[in-house]
Amino acid sequence: MSEQNLPLPEGHYVELPSGLRLHYLDEGSGPAVIWLHGSGPGASGYSNFKGNVPVFVAAGYRNLVLDLPGFGRSDKPDNVDYDLAFFVAALRGFVDALDLPRVTLLGNSLGGAIALGMTLEQPQRVERLILMAPGGVEARETYFEMEGIRRMVEIYGRGPMGVEEMRQVMSLQLYDASGLEESLLAERAAVAVTQPANLFSTMLVPDMTERLNEIQCPILGFWGTNDLFNPPGGADKILAGAPKARFLMLNRCGHWVQVEHRELFNRTCLDFLAHG
Repeated sequence: MSEQNLPLPEGHYVELPSGLRLHYLDEGSGPAVIWLHGSGPGASGYSNFKGNVPVFVAAGYRNLVLDLPGFGRSDKPDNVDYDLAFFVAALRGFVDALDLPRVTLLGNSLGGAIALGMTLEQPQRVERLILMAPGGVEARETYFEMEGIRRMVEIYGRGPMGVEEMRQVMSLQLYDASGLEESLLAERAAVAVTQPANLFSTMLVPDMTERLNEIQCPILGFWGTNDLFNPPGGADKILAGAPKARFLMLNRCGHWVQVEHRELFNRTCLDFLAHG
């Protein structure tokens, strides 16, 4: 399936000096919030956050919902390493291209790791962080011992993912998968077949735990205690390291807090953005 035919809304594109073209949705006006999705097969900014962004728009924020390179409608080069440095450079280029002086970064899973990496590299550009089960606070081996990641890699390794294969993967993301929407599965299955073969094999994210004390901006975090992808104990590491962090731990919740506890997530985030 070509990029043009993907069942995703088409927004705006920006080309970075490297030639990499990124796709993003730009909704609302006000202080800028950049939404950074996770790394599951077929992920996009829209599929991760479509139930949250409209509430932020109504509350008076400019929402830049980015498709990370290798995902959604953004470029998917097959001759790069999809490591943290690559993603942070792309995000930095995106912020530069849109001439954004200071932003809030909101990231889930891989997106959370990218948000942490960007903040460590350019702290003056990041006003606040909102993190949902972020990566980057464990050794790579620890993540690959998690049931969700092991099974995702197994299913992905069988070949092109159709809707049923995507259902198996997405069911692992949620504590209660009974509400999985067919449209979401179709969106992600369509994107998955366009992704490069080296995307996940080169996706290296270092453990940034020892540097968390450098992050001085306020952090609001969420973690589901039933997360099968990222160990919930990562919240303790961020709380111990970052001086201005707070976390909500939610039981009966998997890897997608923003989906399984949508109203609580939206409400808590908007209070944090308004009052710190």
